[in-house]
Amino acid sequence: MPKAALPPLPPLLGCDFSSSPSPRKPIVLAWGRLDADAQTVTLEGFHRFSTLVQWQAFLLQQPAWVGGFDLPFALPRELVNSLGWPSDWQACMQHYARLERSEIRDLFKAFCDARPVGGKFAHRATDGPAGASPSMKWVNPPVAWMLHAGLPRLLALGADFPGLLRRDSTRVALEAYPGMLARELIGRRSYKSDDRQRQTPERAQARAALLEALQQGRHRLGLRLLAEAPQLQTMAADASGDHLDAAICMLQAGWALAQHAAGDALYGLPPGIDPLEGWIVTAPLSRP
Repeated sequence: MPKAALPPLPPLLGCDFSSSPSPRKPIVLAWGRLDADAQTVTLEGFHRFSTLVQWQAFLLQQPAWVGGFDLPFALPRELVNSLGWPSDWQACMQHYARLERSEIRDLFKAFCDARPVGGKFAHRATDGPAGASPSMKWVNPPVAWMLHAGLPRLLALGADFPGLLRRDSTRVALEAYPGMLARELIGRRSYKSDDRQRQTPERAQARAALLEALQQGRHRLGLRLLAEAPQLQTMAADASGDHLDAAICMLQAGWALAQHAAGDALYGLPPGIDPLEGWIVTAPLSRP
């Protein structure tokens, strides 16, 4: 039975984030919409930002959106409790934003140094099911800096954060993770690299396979990605994977918007999640 058509919906966006954007490595934003059949997400275009100020200003100019952002939205409760930081999410993030990165690195390193090998980092409950890196990691990848650079700017936009902070806002921010959906479709095959020496034909083939699967909707989200030929070429040709990752984040936001349109106030996030840690949108409750 076909899904019921949806009422008019806000635009979708997906963001491949960088904590230190530049003209060579910009923040990439995919812009699109969830179609009325609730089965397709149409990619309408990409935007690129070489500074955090430009990125934030663009988001502020848009009156309404539901966005999937590839950056952590929170820290592990175990770490927050150990450091004696506020247990309220907004207060904790405001405290985190006031710290210098050198202070954060020293605090996190001391926390890790006091723990046994194999358990150095604290994890959020969502990290395992999503296959995501601990949000306190400051290197390889430096997701702690992504949290430090991106989340305070989203907070300043007055956005609504389902599961963390409810506001009467037409801008809705969700933590997304493109690697989760990519692994479902092409396994552990690598499809991207920022290192030119590692931008191989094998990775290009993996991007092509991933794009084909996204267009056909061969995944548990049940949504097909619609894009015009130039957009598909942009995603296929970008060996860094940034444009493809932004589109995947947009697709994850589209799934969340469909859940909300069907009556789910949490945009598909599991009920009862930790209000300090949050949850990565579309992540299951346990590791697949």
